[in-house]
Amino acid sequence: MTAETGQSSGSKPSDDAWAKLVPLDTKFSDIEIRSNDFVICSEIKPSSLERLEWCRITKNLGHASATIHNKSSDAILVDEAVIPKDGVVDIRCGSEIVPGPHGQGYLQYRFTIMPAPESRTQLLKISIDPENAKCSICLNIWHDVVTAAPCLHNFCNGCFSEWMRRSEEKHRHVLCPQCRTAVQYVGKNHFLKNIQEDILNVDATLRRPAEDIAVLDSSASIQSNLIIGSKRKRRSNILSPPLEERERLRLQCPQCVANIGSYRCEHHGAHLQCHLCAGMMPFRANLQVPLHCMGCDRPFCGAYWSSVNVTQGVSSPVCSRETFKPIAERTVTRIPFVTHEMNRHEQDITQRCIVQMGKTVPDVVAEWFTRFNNREIDRSRMPLNHAEMITTSTHVCNDCYDKLVGFLLYWFRITLPSSRLPDDVAAREDCWYGYMCRTQHHNEEHARKRNHVCRPTRGNHPL
Repeated sequence: MTAETGQSSGSKPSDDAWAKLVPLDTKFSDIEIRSNDFVICSEIKPSSLERLEWCRITKNLGHASATIHNKSSDAILVDEAVIPKDGVVDIRCGSEIVPGPHGQGYLQYRFTIMPAPESRTQLLKISIDPENAKCSICLNIWHDVVTAAPCLHNFCNGCFSEWMRRSEEKHRHVLCPQCRTAVQYVGKNHFLKNIQEDILNVDATLRRPAEDIAVLDSSASIQSNLIIGSKRKRRSNILSPPLEERERLRLQCPQCVANIGSYRCEHHGAHLQCHLCAGMMPFRANLQVPLHCMGCDRPFCGAYWSSVNVTQGVSSPVCSRETFKPIAERTVTRIPFVTHEMNRHEQDITQRCIVQMGKTVPDVVAEWFTRFNNREIDRSRMPLNHAEMITTSTHVCNDCYDKLVGFLLYWFRITLPSSRLPDDVAAREDCWYGYMCRTQHHNEEHARKRNHVCRPTRGNHPL
């Protein structure tokens, strides 16, 4: 097959292509599909006008899918499924099509649906004025942007952190620098952070010097949502506390009630809400005890309350130390549920491999944690934040620990030679999409038949 050309039949062609077939080999051109019923032909010889019909693609209602009709003399592959001659199947954006019965020797295509004309027009109308993306404290484009509530004004993390420290010393409330509204919550805004990065990519002159960024980062103390109280005092002449006072009492942590470990919360002090128990703990930026899990950046109170010997809260729950502690102090007795993308067949194979080697899950995990700590493992697809900073002394939550163990068991499996696999699975073919395969989650037969502990060879996935 030397080239692909398209011709339409049975439908009036349009000026704009509504879909196209994109060859995975970039040396070849895209095939644009401009009519609702489109026949694709292949040339017999480069110099010949004779062509054979390969397939017919028909647009379905709703613009979300299409139907492909195999018009060739042999079977074709659509998303790894064999479609016989004259067979018909629905395809969606991203479907991969091979004009032959197997992947070898054929040019492979990805079916792509183009945005509707009205959608493209709307995209062209979207614009961002950099003046609206500036911090009102430093008057520069946001850096690590945070949003204050309820006013929803946005600032650099470092700028607002410093403002918050000074405001807490002087005022009854932490006031918004822009509108002077009392701030109740403040947290990172990931959506605006993407906009901030897009602006700086377009106009590099708006970037700040590295020295300024370093100063901002050193001042930044907001890693997750902070709940900020106030210095409002009770009014003793009212028998029933007002709603605001009742809310403040509900959010009290043990150190709001009593002096514990030589520390008692200020009435207006910022607090973090534990992701696990929803209890409150004081936000103490200079404390050596970690308040956030490095794997997910969520706040957990177990390590903090353990450091001050608090095991039970009076008006707010507290977590035990077991919920948030260093990796080195943790143990694992079984393969975590999240291992191998929750594919129970692959988990069972890994368990059998470990048993065949005369080892236990804790033995294998301990061995691979040693390699992990010695940086012998590529961390590029590690499913945790701050992957390069994590060591066995890092505090992580239970969920992140399970993900990390699953990541290490992936490396254990992928480095095993096929001769070490159980005989009944050693000959399985690798799934094209490897560990990124979505079919393994809903197709039991596919999950069992193909090996998914492998790198993807199809799609736009990192190796």
